[in-house]
Amino acid sequence: MKVMLGVSGGVDSSVAALLLQRAGYEVEGLFMQNWEEDERSGPCTADADRKDAVAVCGRLGIPFHARNFAAAYWDGVFAHFLAEYRAGRTPNPDVLCNREIKFKTFLDEARALGAEKIATGHYARIDCRDGEYRLLRAVDAAKDQTYFLHALGQAQLAATLFPIGEIEKSRVRELAREARLPTHAKKDSTGICFIGERDFRSFLAQYIPARPGEMRTPEGRLVGEHQGAMYYTLGQRSGLGIGGRQDASGEPWYVVGKDVAANLLYVAQGNANRWLDSRLLHSETPQWVAGRAPADRFRCTARTRYRQADQACEVRLLDAGLEVRFDTPQRAVTPGQSVVLYDGETCLGGAVIAATDAPFGGLAPARPSPIRSES
Repeated sequence: MKVMLGVSGGVDSSVAALLLQRAGYEVEGLFMQNWEEDERSGPCTADADRKDAVAVCGRLGIPFHARNFAAAYWDGVFAHFLAEYRAGRTPNPDVLCNREIKFKTFLDEARALGAEKIATGHYARIDCRDGEYRLLRAVDAAKDQTYFLHALGQAQLAATLFPIGEIEKSRVRELAREARLPTHAKKDSTGICFIGERDFRSFLAQYIPARPGEMRTPEGRLVGEHQGAMYYTLGQRSGLGIGGRQDASGEPWYVVGKDVAANLLYVAQGNANRWLDSRLLHSETPQWVAGRAPADRFRCTARTRYRQADQACEVRLLDAGLEVRFDTPQRAVTPGQSVVLYDGETCLGGAVIAATDAPFGGLAPARPSPIRSES
């Protein structure tokens, strides 16, 4: 079987290629360029990653292909990313990139090149029971990436292999060293490629100009000025520039709410402050791995951010989304991020968070205290 592997220039996709080759597949590598570098966006690592991908394919003796998907990425991922920030939400571009680029645009190109299946270096597993494909957590729980893959459906899973989902990350490194792959000691990439090591706010300001405004406590007290409410996310602590106030305690400040229309940022002190707590969220239209919901109402576990421990909850289907009610309060559940649902090892699917019952989350009937205008 001919398999087209998405080679990224990292150690994970390198070892995925090695394992596929050892398993007897006819393997070819395809490097995706998803971002165009220019003066405004600054440097990305695409050139270095491409060279590493070429070196790995050369070491393994497999054909190398490269395609520029930057236009599709801009239209399908980045435009949405900017629109969400303008609306005051915090999007997760990795989820959309997987759905729109890696398992759609890339899959189509792989088929055009004669591949029967695609493969990537994601930490996840796939199995098939009674003709239905399941998306399963990786063996290495610390590296599991099903959170970012929850929007994949049956057609994508049927066409996909995840070669490293069955092994630990430490073993991936060992295999790379043993095979003398050029990427064996390369650091794992973190964050979003098109931002890289740059300051996030500075990057975003290139596309969404700064709009300074007031920072106030939930009770209405003026405590500072922000550079644009859309630049901040719930629970954020760094970059607020509040400190040494005589009318406040020494505890750190956190973003607890945003009003983008009024360009107001609400902040409160203390990691355990009640303004970030919620037990209920509503979502946008869900994506189900099986193509359908398990039931109209069911219990499962959920994550509202990557690497979060599973949280027990009850899910109820709404006309246009989900209602997820957690057993215990959740901190800084953020609209624009994804709530991803699990039944044990199985990822059921997920949805974009629309609102929560936190005081500034959009579902609460009223804020606990009136917002006063005086400083």
